[in-house]
Amino acid sequence: MIDRIRADLSFHQAALSIRQQRQEVLASNIANADTPGYKARDINFRDALDAATGAQQRLADTRLTLTSARHIPAQAQSPEVGNLPYRVPVQPRLDGNTVDMDVERVQFADNTMRYQAEITVLSARLKSLMAALQQ
Repeated sequence: MIDRIRADLSFHQAALSIRQQRQEVLASNIANADTPGYKARDINFRDALDAATGAQQRLADTRLTLTSARHIPAQAQSPEVGNLPYRVPVQPRLDGNTVDMDVERVQFADNTMRYQAEITVLSARLKSLMAALQQ
């Protein structure tokens, strides 16, 4: 039963982590709206979530301490989102910047709303688990 709870909570953890990373990418796009040659990027949430939950859940950037010469060295790494696709511009500017502020603002607001919704769902889930454990 604990494994099922852990799997459910790790899904929410992965979703929140990807939403947070996407928020940083969108904020970077907005911050560089006037930078000549800047190319807007974005995270495909569905693909990133599939990659995060399809693989075994690993600890983020953890190294094991070796206390014996017979131990096998190991390291867990968080899923990489560094290979971000560029957003296709609707109307590129003459200076090479592809940030469309209208698109970025809408995506930023949408991602914020979905992040808050995920926190609300997770909070309700934790409250129901706590209620079940107290009975």
